[in-house]
Amino acid sequence: MTNLAVEVAGIKLKNPVLTASGCYGFGQEYNRLYDISRLGGIMTKGTTLEPRLGNPTPRLAETPAGILNSIGLQNPGIDRVIEEEIPWLRQFDVAIIANISGYSFDEFEEMATRLDGVPGVDALEINISCPNVKGGGMAFGTDPNTAALVVKRVRAKTKLPLIVKLSPNVTDITEIARAVESEGADAVSLINTILGMAIDIKNRRPVLANVLGGLSGPAVKPVAVRMVYQVSKAVKVPIIGMGGITSFEDAIEFMLAGASAVAIGAGNFVNPFTPLEVITGLEEWLDKEGIKDIRELVGALKA
Repeated sequence: MTNLAVEVAGIKLKNPVLTASGCYGFGQEYNRLYDISRLGGIMTKGTTLEPRLGNPTPRLAETPAGILNSIGLQNPGIDRVIEEEIPWLRQFDVAIIANISGYSFDEFEEMATRLDGVPGVDALEINISCPNVKGGGMAFGTDPNTAALVVKRVRAKTKLPLIVKLSPNVTDITEIARAVESEGADAVSLINTILGMAIDIKNRRPVLANVLGGLSGPAVKPVAVRMVYQVSKAVKVPIIGMGGITSFEDAIEFMLAGASAVAIGAGNFVNPFTPLEVITGLEEWLDKEGIKDIRELVGALKA
């Protein structure tokens, strides 16, 4: 039997397939279709300190080979997640990676403090792609110094492994990756959505009420693979690759580029069974190729 188990930031995963934050909620809807214990891990819906209703509608728009979203971090808030969502997830044999999104350094610290020691939480995924409201709207993830400071302050508040989710909307993503690694990131996940826009030509108005949105889906995969490859050459910490994965072949590309694990996002909306199909496809392909351990693929690109 081929070994699909991997380890990321000290977290042992039965297989390298996770579900990306924002595209899987907290797993309850998908568990009606299949046992979510079959997954390697779940990266939970982005959670903020206080509950959020999100942005006004319309906030979704289909694009060629992708989707634009401007959900605006709709979520029930950290208290409800700790009291209801995490306990529900604990009944399954799946790694729980809690995604946190703050609008200030203090909020990131507060959420990390509250989640530290919560039974069942295996790691935190720090979303540094959110607006820094107190800093004049600058995104945490576009400035290496700000990104590093978020990680430094969160690191001081928790013993949990820290996975930092990187924004692709930067000139040099390796600079941000090195910055967060230097302050204690145990792994990085990339990429988050690419900033995009769609226009209704009949009405001459933006399709999204928020005007701009994040592009995800197969359209972004070549960019995501490129960034994973570049970051893998720049840092020593493990990488969770994501961005347009809809098949096991896609997952293999990311792993050859340097990812130790992968996360499926928009693919879940098209086919909710995508993660299971990727897991099965990986197992069958590795067996066919005579590869006994999936870790042999990580960074094995011949370039």
